[in-house]
Amino acid sequence: MSRSKSEKKLPATPKPPAEPVREHPRASELIARSMEMASLSAEIRQRKVAYEQRLRHKHISASTQEYRYASYMENWRAKVERVGRLHYPDEAKRQRLSGNLLLDVALNPDGTVRNITLHRSSGLKVLDDAAMRIVRLAEPFAPFPDNIRKETDVLHITRTWIFKSGASLYTK
Repeated sequence: MSRSKSEKKLPATPKPPAEPVREHPRASELIARSMEMASLSAEIRQRKVAYEQRLRHKHISASTQEYRYASYMENWRAKVERVGRLHYPDEAKRQRLSGNLLLDVALNPDGTVRNITLHRSSGLKVLDDAAMRIVRLAEPFAPFPDNIRKETDVLHITRTWIFKSGASLYTK
């Protein structure tokens, strides 16, 4: 007998029917996913708040007298004003706009900007936006010197920005 005669082909076993493909998840699945996402989002917010509370924040302004902070802020101010004169908003020049705003710039120890907060608007969006843009263009700033880095994780510099109609900018 030859090998081919001894081997009989068996019919293929039929595959079980596949489950019907659902195009949309069930409502209960969507609700469960939404609740899980909300829970994870809340946990992330709590961790962020806890992390921020561990950071050592220092707030300085034009009235700061401590030499190490006043010196750092003076260098920061000079750079911001130099960049601001170079990038004074064209619209403000054309329309001879002027205004004052209060801006808080939070810096990381490496001199990068952590956050910018507008505390008081000039009333003119073009000037408010320009101040924030100028800060971003001027970064990175100098890293914190060792005597600041030892006690500060985030340095907040709060200054009044004064845009004059003659295309001049200064902070105080």
